[in-house]
Parts: sequence; structure tokens; C-alpha cells
Amino acid sequence: MEDWTGKILELKETVLEDNDADADRLRGELAETGTYYLNIMSSPGSGKTTCILRLIRRLSSEFAVGVLEADIDGDVDARTVAAAGVPAVQLHTGGMCHLDADMSRQSLREIGSDSLDLVILENVGNLVCPAEFDTGAAANLVILSVPEGDDKPLKYPLMFEKADAVLVNKIDALEAFDFDMERFIANVRLRNTAAPVFPVSGRTGEGFDAAADWLRGRIIAWKEGQHRG
Repeated sequence: MEDWTGKILELKETVLEDNDADADRLRGELAETGTYYLNIMSSPGSGKTTCILRLIRRLSSEFAVGVLEADIDGDVDARTVAAAGVPAVQLHTGGMCHLDADMSRQSLREIGSDSLDLVILENVGNLVCPAEFDTGAAANLVILSVPEGDDKPLKYPLMFEKADAVLVNKIDALEAFDFDMERFIANVRLRNTAAPVFPVSGRTGEGFDAAADWLRGRIIAWKEGQHRG
């Protein structure tokens, strides 16, 4: 990874009168090219990059995939993804804790999204402000790790309200923590009645077949235009 010489994009927040409207325009642009844009949100240390690579291994034979790695600084995650043979662009947000729609547009242009079936955004790690800004993604995937606790949907309701699916990572560590999966799912359901919850282990790969099946179905429906009707 030390020899990685990939792209680093320094993002600047654009002052927009209506980010939600711009996000809808971006979704329309991506629908025209058939590119599925997935926004992944979580707190630091949840295992986002590992989970992303687990999903890509199950989908890369069917779809052309690229990854956008958003951080305040550094390029560790982009190096990790690139070392796995996946096109990656490191995004520096200049201290901002989120991406908005125009920042997404800049990033998608840089990675060449027109030639990709799936672009995964690893958003800045926190459970607060990324949920407040629509990135223009087709779906939001939230990752929570077992050590964080099963009460997080109660403490960070917007994040789980915005989720189209939830991964519970590090289930191989369940015995070491006071984490009740049924209680967690019940807490999610207080905020979101529709999002599927996938228990997974980034370390062992357990559970990722079901999560990849969910994402595969979403990509195919997007490319066939079924999301419009």
C-alpha cells in the first residue's frame, strides 16, 4: 500500500439554497447512466472499509465497482481499497464531517462514474451530521458494530431513520459485549419499519451473502429503471 499513487480530491462545501433539490438532480443524472450510488455511514472503527471489501468480493464479477473514501485527512482507507484491486479516490473534506450533493458530484466525476455500475461512498465516520445531508445516493447503508451497543438507534434516531439497510458488524464478538440483537432490531424498528438488518462479521465473512443479495437486487432494479415506477 505504500506505493499507492492514486487520486486525492480536496473537497470544498458548496453553499446551496436547496441541497435536497440538488441531490434529486444528481440521482436523476445517475439514473441516466445506470450508476448505482451507495452511501455508507457509521461511526469510526465500525469496520466500514472491511465490510465494503466483503461486499465488493461478492459483486465484482457482475458489476464494475469504484469506491470513494471520505475523510477529514489521510489516505489509509483508499490505499486499502486500491491494494485490493478496486478503483478508489480519497476525498478530503477539509474539516467538514459530511458530504453534500455537489461534493458527491465532484467526486463521482473524478472517479469516472459513467463507466461504473456501482460507486460506494464511505462517508466521514460519525453518527450525526452525515445523516443530515442528502448526498444524492440511491440508498443509505448504515453500519453499527457490536461494541457500540444496541441502544444507538435510540441515541442517533436520524441516522437509522435514513437507513435503507443496516449491517451489524463484528457479530463474532457478541459473547464479549452486552449486545442483544433482538433488542437492537426492536430499537431500529422504532425509527424505521422497512430497513432490513443484516448481522455480519467483517473478520469471518459471515452474513455477507445476504447483504450482497440485497445490494445486487437494488443495483439491478436501478439499472432497469424500476426505482422510477
